[in-house]
Amino acid sequence: SCNLQGMWVNDLGSRMFIGPLNAAGQFSGYYLAAVSAAPNAAIRESPLHGTQHPNPPRAQPTFGFSVNWSFYDSTTVFVGQCFLDENGDEFLEATWLLREEVATHADNWKATRVGQNVYVRVR
Repeated sequence: SCNLQGMWVNDLGSRMFIGPLNAAGQFSGYYLAAVSAAPNAAIRESPLHGTQHPNPPRAQPTFGFSVNWSFYDSTTVFVGQCFLDENGDEFLEATWLLREEVATHADNWKATRVGQNVYVRVR
């Protein structure tokens, strides 16, 4: 079955570490982005906090987590599922929404981006 704990890398080279789940299915870790929309910002590790359904245990669990970027005034939420391929290797399919701070309500239309990434376990 899939286990979220560990180091993962996506198709853009971003890396994240997910720590162990507690009894309620909550976890924390960090995210190190490989790309950023932040102009002239040095990319740094950013904290992540999330949850998955712990009971009953699922072979391919769904999950969600958020990242408050430590180098840019924005937050990203991720939702996805852990899958096993035909070889038994784990991968995560995730959809994300990134919300950045904008100066005015008139700029609200451009404040949220959406995307998808696939993550594989770092061995």
